[in-house]
Amino acid sequence: MPSSTTKSTAKPPAKRPKRGEGQWALGYREPLNKNEENKKNDDGLNVRRRIIDIYAHHGFDSIDPADLRGRFRWYGLYTQRRPGIDGGKTAVLEPEDLDDRYFMLRIRVDGGQLDLAQLRTIADISQTYARGTADLTDRQNIQLHWVEIESVPAIWAALEAVGLSTTEACGDTPRVILGCPLAGIDADEVIDATPQIRDIAGRYVGSHEFSNLPRKYKSALSGCPVQCTIHEINDVAFVGVVNDDGEPGFDVWVGGGLSTNPMFAKRLGAFVRPDQVHEVWAGITGIFRDYGYRRLRHRARIKFLMNDWGPERFREVLEKEYLGYALPDGPAPAPPPGDRRDHVGIRPQRDGDYYVGFAPKVGRVSGALLRVIADLAEEYGSGRVRTTTEQKMVILDVPQSRTEELADALERHGLRVRPSTFQRQTMACTGIEYCKLAIVETKQRAIDLIEELERRLPDFDQPLTINVNGCPNSCARIQTADIGLKGQLVTDADGNQVEGFQIHLGGSLGGAGGAGGFGKKVRGLKTTAAALPDYVERVVRRYDAQRAPGETFAQWVGRAAEADLQ
Repeated sequence: MPSSTTKSTAKPPAKRPKRGEGQWALGYREPLNKNEENKKNDDGLNVRRRIIDIYAHHGFDSIDPADLRGRFRWYGLYTQRRPGIDGGKTAVLEPEDLDDRYFMLRIRVDGGQLDLAQLRTIADISQTYARGTADLTDRQNIQLHWVEIESVPAIWAALEAVGLSTTEACGDTPRVILGCPLAGIDADEVIDATPQIRDIAGRYVGSHEFSNLPRKYKSALSGCPVQCTIHEINDVAFVGVVNDDGEPGFDVWVGGGLSTNPMFAKRLGAFVRPDQVHEVWAGITGIFRDYGYRRLRHRARIKFLMNDWGPERFREVLEKEYLGYALPDGPAPAPPPGDRRDHVGIRPQRDGDYYVGFAPKVGRVSGALLRVIADLAEEYGSGRVRTTTEQKMVILDVPQSRTEELADALERHGLRVRPSTFQRQTMACTGIEYCKLAIVETKQRAIDLIEELERRLPDFDQPLTINVNGCPNSCARIQTADIGLKGQLVTDADGNQVEGFQIHLGGSLGGAGGAGGFGKKVRGLKTTAAALPDYVERVVRRYDAQRAPGETFAQWVGRAAEADLQ
């Protein structure tokens, strides 16, 4: 036996190599999950040719499953949920059991900007190919349903003839770029970001340079004084500011996002001139592409990278590795002036005309209604129409003398220019009607909730956001709503599993009421769908009775007794 002074010649056990996060820049390029392998096998943009040449001719059964549930998203196509499948089976069934033979088609509307020809084309497509369906999303897009694969080439041809497309409306790509619907006309605008939105979209949307990102990538560019593009929860956002020299430009925010792990974006603290925006955007997007986490799908958003790095390191990598120059420090944007960050109502433009913003109920419109809106925009305005991040619309360039006439015409179609708080500030995602991820119905339930609250609380006029989501993924931004409703199955008084909601209270993006924060979950606070109007009425009445002058719902929730939130 060797003495205690004899050195052992045995080698220590080999260390297991660290598993990287799938970051390309660190050498981890091997497929790490099914999604990454699918993208490595073929770029999502390449599926367009197969749709036109093969699938549209041979029908649904000819579609490769890897295209159907993967690459089709690069062109805004998702299979719909097959009718009759209840929410309890959402996470249980295989994708092929959930798939219908029809598609949701998402049309990207960068900056929310539409002209008459574009709006009428969407209306025609809806009525010809989508059973008259159309929904406004909270990212300024328009979604159609019941689309057959055989119709897609004709739809694309019609859209592209008027300057629209579905390219990268979904998928692990740079999705639609949010912009203020009043860009270029708002009298208080810090800067018009329209040229920068068009520049980025023209350079990079549909380019293979950024067609394989770790996950979806959401951008916003705006000089809107009320900050309607919600920069705090975008992957990358440019917010209009004026530097100490009086030069208008942009403040940069990175790493916002909600879903099941919400995070607010962080300021880089850098001032970006208008002519630098496209290359700074490309640099940030390049960091996400190269350093973003690809090993685990649920950690593949840029918010996780920002959370680990922090804004100082992120800015350093951006400047040294991607830009090749340093950006100057810049000011933070001023807080928005109010608690309604939208553009509903009749307001003056800088040129003397007026805009008229109106509220469809939770974004649900139709092809026929879009045609009506186009006709009204032509009759009363210049034909320019905008979508918003709140599932609303705006008609621009209306002479002041005709604004009330237009408001009355819109009202006759249920499109209110002076809506109740409930119609103005309630949003809903697609829900179980069409979405394969949903657990509960949302759109009609939210419409019914609006109508019931208007009947029960006709005089309530305080700002109050109610966001209804069909699953945990927060497409309708439940964590930043005053009342956020996350769909799930709950147990009713008779012990039955029924549709219901977990309730988040007091979420906010900030504004005049102070800094933003995510809504809190009160232990055990849930409601069945049937009891939802009773719950909302109860908590709103308590807020209205107890609030101090100027106190927001979120502020009240922060101090209210737990019993008052039940």
